[in-house]
Amino acid sequence: MSGTDERRRRRRLLSADEQALWSTVTRAVKPLRSTPSPAPESTSDLVPEQLPVAPRPVPSQPARLATPAPTKPPPVARLERRLKQRIARGNEPIGGRIDLHGMTQAEAHRALLSFLRGAQASGAKVVLVITGKGSRGTHRDTDRQGGVLRRQVPLWLALPECRELVVGFENAHVGHGGEGALYVRLRRRRGDVNN
Repeated sequence: MSGTDERRRRRRLLSADEQALWSTVTRAVKPLRSTPSPAPESTSDLVPEQLPVAPRPVPSQPARLATPAPTKPPPVARLERRLKQRIARGNEPIGGRIDLHGMTQAEAHRALLSFLRGAQASGAKVVLVITGKGSRGTHRDTDRQGGVLRRQVPLWLALPECRELVVGFENAHVGHGGEGALYVRLRRRRGDVNN
């Protein structure tokens, strides 16, 4: 006998519990082919590497191709400081403006989406969305400050329907409306290379 055969024999033998478990497993497995394979005389004499291994069952149905999960647009980010400075100084053109003053939330939401789609289609990079600062007092029914659109528009811009259009946004410079307006940076349209 060679040295490796002797080392294999010296390995630990299966305990009684392990042998019982193994025989239960091997009895429960049915062969795939109809030709019987010669069964070993006793599994207790075999080393674990020599124990018979049941073949893997063949799946009855063909494997389904996994459809890729729809990709989500990245989250909306803040504008870079330098870009905001260039816009405020007039070095970066504002591609369009929309004033949402006096609109209901539903009207403002529809108008904002339509405006952003149109601005993106026309190739605008940055647009100005004027929300207004709202009333200075508090509402009778809530303790929050006025300015419903001022609070809602940033939430709308973070929705999935707008994230396809918007890269980021930030409060405008005082000269463009300050806290009552937003600079909105638009995402390039797919297939648009010169933007």
